[in-house]
Amino acid sequence: MLVLDSSALFSMEQLPEEESCCPPGVIKELTKYKDHRLDLWGDLLRVSDCTEASVKKVEEAARKSGDLGRLSPVDITVLALAVDVNGTVMTDDYSIQNTARIMGIPYKAVGQEGIKKVEKWNYQCIGCKKWYKEKMPDCPICGSEMRAHRKR
Repeated sequence: MLVLDSSALFSMEQLPEEESCCPPGVIKELTKYKDHRLDLWGDLLRVSDCTEASVKKVEEAARKSGDLGRLSPVDITVLALAVDVNGTVMTDDYSIQNTARIMGIPYKAVGQEGIKKVEKWNYQCIGCKKWYKEKMPDCPICGSEMRAHRKR
């Protein structure tokens, strides 16, 4: 079973031969951008919700790698659905690929080459330059924006 994320669907001209599914959030993203392919695919693309238990597993793995601040809620449901259906994620999103690799979830890139190795992330305040292991909406010290950096 292939689990498709928005970036995969935006890159593909036709659905793969293999059975495919995606979480509802992916359909909302395609609808938001008025992607015409959604009308053509119709019932060929199965839409399924993921379990809360799988969402927690994804969040835990992404928190450890620092990817949690880089994944959208829809990205998390894509990975969680792959856990639920024991599927392969199709995505060009590097943070999804990174988390999938950490979790042992198979993945395929669609329009790009894909990641070469697992990356870990830290976050730095752009104002006071303090470092954090997890992304926060704003720096708790000065209120500035946070920026992701690969952990060295």
